[in-house]
Amino acid sequence: MEFSMTLVIVILTAITSVAAFSNEKLMNELIFHPPSVSEKNQYYRFITCGLIHADYAHLIFNMFSLYMFGEFVELYFKIVFGKSGNLLYLLMYVTALAICLLPTYSKNRNNYNYYSLGASGAVSAVIFAALLFAPLTKIGFFFIPPFIPGFIFGPIYLLISAYLDKKGAGNINHSAHYWGAVYGLAFVIVGAYAASGYPVLTRFIDQVKGYLGMA
Repeated sequence: MEFSMTLVIVILTAITSVAAFSNEKLMNELIFHPPSVSEKNQYYRFITCGLIHADYAHLIFNMFSLYMFGEFVELYFKIVFGKSGNLLYLLMYVTALAICLLPTYSKNRNNYNYYSLGASGAVSAVIFAALLFAPLTKIGFFFIPPFIPGFIFGPIYLLISAYLDKKGAGNINHSAHYWGAVYGLAFVIVGAYAASGYPVLTRFIDQVKGYLGMA
């Protein structure tokens, strides 16, 4: 049986998260804490914070979302990038964990009370990569109806995330969601153009135009 890269990530994240639920020392060592990065050079926290979650609901939602979209994106990465598809998919996921937190780090590098955890930024990158490949995919917020085409969902999601981040709503890092999504789009567009010549934007536009009856 061949394990997909997505399934490996889900299993590794689930094991680490569950272990950290009952191990405060492990949680503190892995969580994203900007001053620990700026003062102690613990840059690994950009990545390890994506392996832990606040609770079971947080973990299940993120890993379910990742599995639902990740398998599809993996398949498309193999189509677009060939034999390098799996490694590039993993590269996108891991780098998204770090890239999505750069604005957060810049804003909170001296904030000793700030902590962030979870894979939401990288999951957002995977979801938006999927919507770029298949913009007509129906999706709802938190998987709740109404379900709308991805090319409509995407801009709404970005606008809401940007608004909530500016407002500072709740304990959710909306900035990571926003920048993770943007990074997922950028990674696929630039990667496809540079490595394979796959016309990802042209195909995206053609699908949207067909849906709108403009083809």
